[in-house]
Amino acid sequence: MSGSMPFYQKHHRHYDRGYRSRETESKLSQYQTSSRYTFRETEQLYDNKSLGPVYLCLSRSLELDKAPHTQGRQLNKHTHLRIGSTRINEDSLMHAPEFVIKPRSHTVWEKQCVRLHCTVSGWPDPRVVWYKNNVAIDPIGNAGKYKLESRYIGALILFHALSVDGPVSEYGINFQTHIVDKFGVSFGREGETMSLGCTVIIYPTLHLYKPEVQWYRDDVLLSPSKWNHMHWSGDRATLTLTHLNKEDEGLYTLRVTTKSGYETYSAYVFVKDADAEVERAPGAPLDVRCLDANKDYIIVTWKQPAVDGGDSILGYFVDRCEVGTTHWIQCNDTPVKFARFPVTGLVEGRSYLFRVRAINKSGMSRPSRVSEPVAAMDPSDRARTSAPWTGQIIVTEEEPAEGVVPGRPLELQVTEATKNYVVLSWNPPGEKGLEGVMYYVEKCVSGTDSWQRVNTEIPVKSPRFALFDLAEGKSYSFRVRCCNSAGVGEPSDPTEAITVGDKLDIPSAPSKVVPTRNTDTSVVVSWVASSEAKELVGYYIEGSIEGSNVWEPCNNKPVKATRFICHGLMTGEKYMFRVRAVNAAGLSQFSPESEAVEVKAAIGGGIPHASPAPPYGITVLECVCDSMVLAWKQPSFIGGADITGYFVDYREVTDGVPGKWHEANIKAISDRAYRVSDLKENRKYQFQVRAANMAGVGIPSLPSNTFLCEEWTIAVPGPPHDLQVREVRNDSLVLLWKPPVYQGRDPVNGFYIDIKEADAPEEVWRGVNNKATEKTFIKVNLKEGERFVFRVRAQNKAGVGECSDVTEPVPALTKPGTKEIVVDVNDDGIISLNYEFCDLTPDSKFVWSKNYEEITDSSRLTIETKGNKSKAIFNTLEEEDIGIYSCLVTHTDGASSSYNLSEEELKRLLEVSHDHKFPIIPLKSELAVELLEKGKVRFWLQADKISANGKVDYIFNEKMNFDKNTGVIEMIMESLTPADEGTFTFQLQDGKATNQSSLVLIGDVTVELHLHDAISISVTVMFVPGPHFIEYLGYEVTPECCVILKCKVGNVKKETSAHWYKDGREIKSDEHLGFTEGVLKLEISYHVSVFPRLGFRDSAIAFSDRIKSGVVGEQLWLQITEPTEKDMGKYAIEFNDGKGGLRRTVELSGQGETIIISIFESSLLATLIVCLGRARVAGGLPDVVTIQEGKALNLTCNISGDPVPEVTWLKNDREITSDDHCILKFASGKFASFIITGVNTSDSGKYSILVKNKYGTESGDFTVSVFIPDEAGGKKNKSGPNLVVNMYK
Repeated sequence: MSGSMPFYQKHHRHYDRGYRSRETESKLSQYQTSSRYTFRETEQLYDNKSLGPVYLCLSRSLELDKAPHTQGRQLNKHTHLRIGSTRINEDSLMHAPEFVIKPRSHTVWEKQCVRLHCTVSGWPDPRVVWYKNNVAIDPIGNAGKYKLESRYIGALILFHALSVDGPVSEYGINFQTHIVDKFGVSFGREGETMSLGCTVIIYPTLHLYKPEVQWYRDDVLLSPSKWNHMHWSGDRATLTLTHLNKEDEGLYTLRVTTKSGYETYSAYVFVKDADAEVERAPGAPLDVRCLDANKDYIIVTWKQPAVDGGDSILGYFVDRCEVGTTHWIQCNDTPVKFARFPVTGLVEGRSYLFRVRAINKSGMSRPSRVSEPVAAMDPSDRARTSAPWTGQIIVTEEEPAEGVVPGRPLELQVTEATKNYVVLSWNPPGEKGLEGVMYYVEKCVSGTDSWQRVNTEIPVKSPRFALFDLAEGKSYSFRVRCCNSAGVGEPSDPTEAITVGDKLDIPSAPSKVVPTRNTDTSVVVSWVASSEAKELVGYYIEGSIEGSNVWEPCNNKPVKATRFICHGLMTGEKYMFRVRAVNAAGLSQFSPESEAVEVKAAIGGGIPHASPAPPYGITVLECVCDSMVLAWKQPSFIGGADITGYFVDYREVTDGVPGKWHEANIKAISDRAYRVSDLKENRKYQFQVRAANMAGVGIPSLPSNTFLCEEWTIAVPGPPHDLQVREVRNDSLVLLWKPPVYQGRDPVNGFYIDIKEADAPEEVWRGVNNKATEKTFIKVNLKEGERFVFRVRAQNKAGVGECSDVTEPVPALTKPGTKEIVVDVNDDGIISLNYEFCDLTPDSKFVWSKNYEEITDSSRLTIETKGNKSKAIFNTLEEEDIGIYSCLVTHTDGASSSYNLSEEELKRLLEVSHDHKFPIIPLKSELAVELLEKGKVRFWLQADKISANGKVDYIFNEKMNFDKNTGVIEMIMESLTPADEGTFTFQLQDGKATNQSSLVLIGDVTVELHLHDAISISVTVMFVPGPHFIEYLGYEVTPECCVILKCKVGNVKKETSAHWYKDGREIKSDEHLGFTEGVLKLEISYHVSVFPRLGFRDSAIAFSDRIKSGVVGEQLWLQITEPTEKDMGKYAIEFNDGKGGLRRTVELSGQGETIIISIFESSLLATLIVCLGRARVAGGLPDVVTIQEGKALNLTCNISGDPVPEVTWLKNDREITSDDHCILKFASGKFASFIITGVNTSDSGKYSILVKNKYGTESGDFTVSVFIPDEAGGKKNKSGPNLVVNMYK
């Protein structure tokens, strides 16, 4: 038989010819003895038929081979006939099918063939059917994918199968697992018992079938222990926490695994501190662990509690207890603040338990949960790897060798250093003999050579040692010696000097704590991690009801993530949160408190699925040889919460058959465009996109069209993308888009927008703009009531590119309740843009933009939002603020509005702001005078509107009547005399508003007194007014260094004439001066520009090109160009209307390099300085400079001016700067040089020098012409000298 033994029997590790069941072996034996055919003949029959094993195959190229299956059936029939002729009792051979070797699970690479096989016994021959996912496999219907082969040997049927996807369930059954009756978020207290349980339904139900049930805490598998009891009752899984401690807090997960897969369920368990034994004492430390255990040394670590009792924790005490006893011994005499402590003085071979207590000024905390038992012995000892011992462990050693002194310890280093202790570690020497080695530790203060032994009495057995009582701030070096009975060895190499002190700093405080609504009893809190945090243990979160100032811990076990869900909150209350970080050095300061958030459900609200709907409209924006840039549209339904990102998947399409999906990005992306990399050139791909929000990841989009990955080489741009519609109204809307990713051969220089009615055919697309716009937004005028769609095309120098995707249809309709942005100017003149929207959702936000780009810089605008109103306040309105401002309300149906701040609107707003900031009381009538009886004079005016708080000021002590109802203000003088000649002024004030009105009374006064017996005196006052100065002669200086003399003249008539005088001599004008009847003022401008020579004193000045006079409107001016010292003297201006005249003088005198014009009128003195040091280019420049190519050009000119002018050089009216080719210099504030090291034809052109200071500007021009000798026909000598032109005054 061995010659015909199947290969799988020869190589099977369990094959021994007795692998069959005893029943099968008995039946075969009976069959062989009763048959006239031997078994060998039967084998020959099988060999002649060439029957092989049955295979079930999945392959792209294999064809279904039905011949073996058919031959098997024929052979089966023939065999039955042969067996029947032997007259054997068939009933004695029959038995139920039995799997001798069952199919087993496989994990294979994609597209790799896999072979599944099994061995079945049974009589008559069993009918074998293969299933995949509880569905029978049809090899004929899946030709080329599956291949079945079989080989019958006696009653044995051997099957092999091949498949590439889908598990074959146990017993051909696909189990469905459901977890119901789940435990929820649970709260417990230290010392209590808590049970967590779920009912598990597995369909179909199999008797005695037990799935694999596992429990996890924070993704760590739990094992049964005295703290954790696990139970499975057949349909319910239970976890019992027998004695809660804060270590038990965390996310608990139940995992139920069957042959068809697994199901999980998770919920959080919170554990609060037990009541303190002492009031205001801290909570107990947690998570006590033992590290680096050795023969007589162990490091104990723990985590600080979240609750400090209201007072800072002063430190911690570590206790130890030998296993098997109940006696606890305190390990440290003084509390340690570091959450790590080395415990020494242990007995080798014994096991210990440890616990930690915290202390503050109020008292001691409860002890922590005890640590796991740990044995004090060498880690290399075999006993170290055994289970924890409850008594003494006996360690045996070989007989020691005598007379061998140990060598030097190796690799000595400081493993930990705090201000309380320093821990040393080293390796034993290589040649320690057969006797155990012990160690002496020595220390040396840096800067000295004195070594001092630390452990003088008893050497240590462990290659670890903790040194206490070191002086904080001092530096030490350490070394170690080995010793045994033979003596003390040589010292190790000393360590580097180390300063005693904490090397681990307390973390910095976290920042930017942001709470987000989650459910009716929970809030999601996120924060920015500590910027400086080494060996971070985690974070503690605290919450407080707004206004209570009472903070409660949200977690009692540190979490390492920067996001945590705080449960157990009161619905409807507003909570604030703060966070602090913790490491072994201690707890950080608290972060700034968050904004208050109301506890209520954020999402859901009757919506079955809160995750977003799938995105749609996937397009390609750019394609290179190994990557594609995709774009897509936002889901129509975002799930009730902001979309936090998108996930992109891709798959390759080969011959029209799509492959398996692969993730393109692991981390969510916020933009609706993404570059998918690592693709293969000239391969076809499909893509799908999923959106995610805080509720989870939504279902994927439909697969995109198939795109070929090949590099784009077209000259025109790709399509724009991300089209958005804003500010939809009855007659207009605003369309936004993003420029194309693929620019083409040249940069994009504009966009065209197309529009058509939504139901119109494609051929009716029409352009919105005839000229390309460079902006990425446009306002489109619409026809009310129609539905429109839009698309955008980009252009560059090569032409117009591909169209973008078409927008969704947009109806031209203003939605009810739509409001526009309103400009407001308050009483302080502050300008703001205001937008109000009534139908806000809980997650709505106001987003302000300038030119449709979100405003993130607060230097120009301050955004304030309260309720359903948002305000953008201009900090200082200036020209740089000109633009289009818009406000968008998120989580609405597109509520938005815009406001165009143009240059004209800017000026108007600034004027309104000034009027509001400095208001003026309006007047119905200006100040007037009238004569009353008995010589009384009444001065009065009337305000248009004035409040009860209005008041008026007047400089004279006369009786004044102020009727605030009518706004009439009057003052009555008993008589008017020549001494009262002058200007009368009323000043009004009403809150911030002010105003004033003046009246000038100048002229002859005639009083006629008529005396009668018992008759009152009648006084008649007659005014004979003439031309008079409303404002006396004054001056100002213009930026062009001109002096302007001004005055205002009242009561001017047609026959009134004006005369200018200097030093008593009239300055004659060639122009006729005329005045309009009724005009009460005349502005006379007197310009002075600096130049030499003036006319003679006490005589009229003859006008020339240097001295000019003229009239502009009602202004009379006199201009003297470039005055010198000769022009100093007294100037006068005289008015005469034939009946009377008026004369005013002004004196022009010089001091040093300036001219001072002084105007004296009564007690008025004004001074004006005109600078003679204005910027100048002295000497002038040549008009044309002709120079041969390759020569050097050097031009130098003299510059004057005080202060020193700024010098700028221009070429063809464009500013040039100094470089290696063109060198520009300005030396000593006087000499400006222009040097071209080697001229060429490109240097030809018009050049200018511009000098400027605060008194004026002057320029000089010249032209440079560069010629080539051959072109000049030998006109210039090629070897001629370089051109140097110097111009000095």
